[in-house]
Amino acid sequence: MSEAEINRALIRIAHEILERNRGAENLVFIGIITRGLSLAKRLSRLIGEFEGINPSVDALDIGLYRDDLSSRNLLPTLHRTSLPTDINDKGVVLVDDVLFTGRTVRAALDAIVDIGNVTPLFSFMR
Repeated sequence: MSEAEINRALIRIAHEILERNRGAENLVFIGIITRGLSLAKRLSRLIGEFEGINPSVDALDIGLYRDDLSSRNLLPTLHRTSLPTDINDKGVVLVDDVLFTGRTVRAALDAIVDIGNVTPLFSFMR
């Protein structure tokens, strides 16, 4: 995708998030390190431009939650997870740069539940 195409896609995604969550109040972005975090920050900035409210952006490292480390003889490179925002009763938008098999999303959901001690309520955008 070109830069212009990426910007258009992010604008569409930001509007879709706002429509499905009925605004930006009680919205939290959790970006999967590394590129998911940068996309989450861009989405938060766009929503801030549209709504005047910048949702908080937290960072999540799923390195220890991956299920393919032993099969690939990999040691995870660990980054700092930063989830200071209380996500209970919030609309949480989990952001990553690639959606393929869903393994990363599954690992991220496991990490969020472990860290936040929350019960996930899943809602996927189609």
